[in-house]
Amino acid sequence: MKKRKLFEQFVQFISSVHQVTNDMTKDVKFDEITPMQYKILEYIAVCQPVTLSKVSECLHISLPNASRELRKLMEKDLCQKHSDLDDKRKHSIRLTENGTKLVDAAFQNIELKFNRQIEALTEDELEEVRQALEVLQKKVFY
Repeated sequence: MKKRKLFEQFVQFISSVHQVTNDMTKDVKFDEITPMQYKILEYIAVCQPVTLSKVSECLHISLPNASRELRKLMEKDLCQKHSDLDDKRKHSIRLTENGTKLVDAAFQNIELKFNRQIEALTEDELEEVRQALEVLQKKVFY
């Protein structure tokens, strides 16, 4: 297979992932946080512990903006910083119990939409999807 054709498929796939992600998360609304703050919490939940620079880099926001949003989330008791035992200058960020509950509620909503998306698939098709996701995770999104 030509690498250019594979790349074009990859770009189309990424675009589809963004669209599906948007569709599945657009109804996830919380009075106490903004959509960007939710994205930060979601990222922390999936990748914790994380650093401020990783939040900034992965969500494409400046370090000062990431720092400000994290401070607001800490004030709302949704996440907290932990100092590295060996180097007090280094901090990792984790969800608090309240943050975990908030993200879990959002994931339940997303899971319902996901289940609707795949409800017509047979067991064999579900296994194909599982295997495809596993291959993508190992070979492309490591």
